[in-house]
Amino acid sequence: MKAIILAGGSGSRLWPLSRDMYPKQLLSFNKESSLLQQTYLRLNTLVSSEEIVTVTNVMHYQDMKLQLNKINKDNIILAEPQGKNTAPAIAIALEYFKQNYSDDDIVLIVPSDQLIKNSTAFALSVKQAQTLANNGYIVTFGIKPTYPETGYGYIKTLSHLDEGYKVEKFVEKPNLITAQKYLSDGNYYWNGGMFMAKISVLIEEFEKYASDIYSQVSKINYSDGIKIPYGIYENLPSISVDYAIMEKSDKIALVELQSDWNDLGSWKSLYETKDKDENGNVIEGKVVTENVKNSFIYSQKELVAVSDLEDVVIVETEDAIMACKMDKSQNVKKLYEKLKANDATKLHKTVFRPWGYYTCMNGGKGYLTKTICVLPKQKLSIQSHNHRSEHWVVLEGTALVIKEDKEYILKPGESIDIPVKAKHSLQNPYDEELKIIEVQQGDYIAEDDIIRYEDCYGRV
Repeated sequence: MKAIILAGGSGSRLWPLSRDMYPKQLLSFNKESSLLQQTYLRLNTLVSSEEIVTVTNVMHYQDMKLQLNKINKDNIILAEPQGKNTAPAIAIALEYFKQNYSDDDIVLIVPSDQLIKNSTAFALSVKQAQTLANNGYIVTFGIKPTYPETGYGYIKTLSHLDEGYKVEKFVEKPNLITAQKYLSDGNYYWNGGMFMAKISVLIEEFEKYASDIYSQVSKINYSDGIKIPYGIYENLPSISVDYAIMEKSDKIALVELQSDWNDLGSWKSLYETKDKDENGNVIEGKVVTENVKNSFIYSQKELVAVSDLEDVVIVETEDAIMACKMDKSQNVKKLYEKLKANDATKLHKTVFRPWGYYTCMNGGKGYLTKTICVLPKQKLSIQSHNHRSEHWVVLEGTALVIKEDKEYILKPGESIDIPVKAKHSLQNPYDEELKIIEVQQGDYIAEDDIIRYEDCYGRV
């Protein structure tokens, strides 16, 4: 069996924790490992590491690689030049397997951002689905509804098969009255976005129903490496696999997922996975409450004090505060869309990198100030910038600075200027953390103004 992890989502409903450049699959909620890492580990008990392909957007590639390298350095990541929804993402992974393995193999396709705690029960459902997949079905994993959820798509089953059900149709996210009807009807399941089939069956359905996608994807030559050509990808339609294939195919079957499942699609769904106190609250961070019930209150940095509220979500991060009613937490996505205009959805103030982290302190037209922490025995790449100069002041530790092939040792209070286009590197070969203040100045201040020449993390 092979496996595909879909890791291109933005997690907009979990803003402000989830951001464009650091989406929810990279976050850790209930364990030390992120949702992406948990997904990989769960699959790795069923599939060997070289037969798991993760598909993500090119802007998330480095963070995905960093997290998966902590589990297995032989992981395979296909980076999409553009986000085009799930159908093209699946198609490029299918073509990879077709060119490297037998297309008679079965492939399991899962999102990277779902919380499943009972891996044993999940494995049993996968084994059950394999029987149907071997018989030529595309098998979905349906979740039995426990309440009338309006934020999920539904799947209606038609008749029994040996190991599951024949699917009659896929249904869009319903209103509350319709969702209540689906719940009482008994033959509707939540669409978990996971499915399994033979590679050959999926390719056949792509060629039948989405030939505009597969005719382009089949031009990729993976013997030249795993880079996806932009020229091929830019002409692909942006469409989900549900619309492109699943709603049209007559080969769809369903197996009821026996394990727990939560897609963490809203703050309410995250709240439901957490342990509650005696007042039904989930409290994390520096929080003080008085007469608060059935609420989720999270503080990342500042003290949050809350009085006389019920059924609310309050989330504080370094640069944003979000509050909403618990039962309306799906609407955070609408806030997210409005906030795109002022870049509040892109990055956290603190951004983690393989070598440490940086925190944006202040910025304006033509300047940006950061604090940078380089962990012991780590170093930044040898790089240059075409549009900005930098001024570094050491706060703690000792800095080894490479500037135009010369080495400088800087102690606390000492500083150095890095001119525009100068090759340079900030390094910490010592046993203590290095902290500096960096002041950037130039006509263009952005993270993509960087040319790397050498990098120990493979980012050149």
